[in-house]
Amino acid sequence: MIEAVIFDLDGVLVDSEKAWASARKQLVRERGGAWHGDAVRVMMGMSSQEWSRYMHEQLGAAMAPAQIVREVVRRLEGLYRERLPLMPGAREAVASLAERWRLGLASSANRPIIELVLDLADMRGLFAATVSSEEVPRGKPAPDVYLEAARRVGSEPSHCAAVEDSTNGLRAADAAGMLVVALPNRDYPPTDRVLRLADVVIESLQQVQPELNRLAASV
Repeated sequence: MIEAVIFDLDGVLVDSEKAWASARKQLVRERGGAWHGDAVRVMMGMSSQEWSRYMHEQLGAAMAPAQIVREVVRRLEGLYRERLPLMPGAREAVASLAERWRLGLASSANRPIIELVLDLADMRGLFAATVSSEEVPRGKPAPDVYLEAARRVGSEPSHCAAVEDSTNGLRAADAAGMLVVALPNRDYPPTDRVLRLADVVIESLQQVQPELNRLAASV
């Protein structure tokens, strides 16, 4: 039985990886570091505490991790206020699902970014609960953010479906014991091995509701 649907944010509802990469890369280079080609993929799913340490220790950004977080968030907020890269059909899909299920958000984004996106996209009232990985001990691929989202929406993880796009996100949702809907990230797609963790793989948000209806009828 599906009681709740838990969405990831970046890569699922917002086409944001390029914006995150731009803000982080620019800061690393300004602060004397060296950007690595695999840095984006490595940081996908990390909590802010984790990716800021990575930028400081592995990429060489000469700032304290807490300062890195504040500056990246400031830059990303500026980009989003200019143009929010909402995925096609994101609000419509969320609004439609909210008519049947309780919705949660389990995101690696910082709390201010989550709040800004919900406001700009007019989706705040559609989610019963939202969780940032800042608010749990470990970021993805650990299941912490998904387990906390399930707790906040009032459902057992086994009664939740998760919608994810990334390797670390899919691993996190699977480790939480949820039904997993994979919407593979176009720029940084999960490996075939990780995609096999998913109960269903879709190509667009328009497919979420019919696939969840099908899964709900079969469990």
